Amino acid sequence: MKSEDTHQHPKRSKPANHSHNPSTSMQDSILEIPILPPELITEILSRLPVKSLLRFRCVSKSWHSLISSNELINTHLSLSSNNKEYTHHRLIVSFVQPEYNLKDWSLGSLLNGGVTEAFDLDYPMKNPHKSVWIVGSVNGLICLAIEENDLFLWNPSIRKFKKLPDSRPTLRSGYYFMYGFGYDEVRDDYKVVGIFCIFGSGGSYEVEVKIYGLKNDSWRNVDDFQGGLLLNDSGKFVNGKLHWATTSRLGEYNCWDIISVDLTDEKWGKVEQPCYEEGNFDFVMGVLENDLSVLCNYQKTRADVWIMKEYGVKESWTKMYTIRCPNDPGKYMFSPPLCVSNKGEILLVFGSIFMIYNPDDDSIRYPEVTNFDACLEAEIYIETLVSPLLRNEPSIQQQ
Repeated sequence: MKSEDTHQHPKRSKPANHSHNPSTSMQDSILEIPILPPELITEILSRLPVKSLLRFRCVSKSWHSLISSNELINTHLSLSSNNKEYTHHRLIVSFVQPEYNLKDWSLGSLLNGGVTEAFDLDYPMKNPHKSVWIVGSVNGLICLAIEENDLFLWNPSIRKFKKLPDSRPTLRSGYYFMYGFGYDEVRDDYKVVGIFCIFGSGGSYEVEVKIYGLKNDSWRNVDDFQGGLLLNDSGKFVNGKLHWATTSRLGEYNCWDIISVDLTDEKWGKVEQPCYEEGNFDFVMGVLENDLSVLCNYQKTRADVWIMKEYGVKESWTKMYTIRCPNDPGKYMFSPPLCVSNKGEILLVFGSIFMIYNPDDDSIRYPEVTNFDACLEAEIYIETLVSPLLRNEPSIQQQ
């Protein structure tokens, strides 16, 4: 049969002989592969998941250099941040029971109605007996506080972290502390603000403020603090500033102000609040679609969500949503909304469980998450290539 085939198709006999030289054939195939322009390669890579990019660094030295470049890191960050499908967004949550722990899962799958699995995170200094607190997240970096004074900048997507220097001020016993994490765009620097309140006799107190900058890798004292006792746990980062709710009198938590510190010039200021409706309510600040938000919990009946649509303009405060409390006497406290889906639905925490509110028909649904019970706090972060380490700093990576 072979001789007949050769005889019937003499023109094919010559290419058939080339099959005995596989190296030549392979070289010809390689030469036929089109060479893509560098701009197109960057465009394609910047849209891929972080896990794929980490693997592709091994393709060649040039790809490793490209994927590690500031240009691709920043382009990837910009595209991921503005993705309305939340393809590269994840939700990180903290737990207390049965032990201290962090978990995360895909934000996109949670909003789209499918069953979502929560994954345990191997975060820095993980210890089931040590409290872990999510200070905040910016550009894929998460600031964690372990117990009182162990602070970390951590990117779980690339599994790299940095332990910050000791932030403890020279204080006596009897104080509490708050932190905030943000980004100084002017100086291209990530900063952590620590506010330490020391109680004295007769109801007196004094406040010490420190700011950490990643570029200098050090803490500095900051003067001219304009505020009182802080009411929210972490500073809310909006418009280049960190925000806290404060009260000037001990025990009077129904009278508060919103203060801010600018991460560029490090000056303090106040933010005017909306004209709330009458009634007793608990006040919680948040961030919704890059805008400052305030959620008012009205005594187990409803929650109003206010949004400052134009930063610094009091008249731009708008009551966007009024969410009724589900008939559950054990869970009545709303947390600030986390995000708005591309369908206009609102994701928030009610008590310690997640719920999605649809303002169009005033309906509520509860997304199904496996390997998850009840959370203490939640934060959204983006999967990015941004490193918490300085350029010349030795790499510290989780195993």
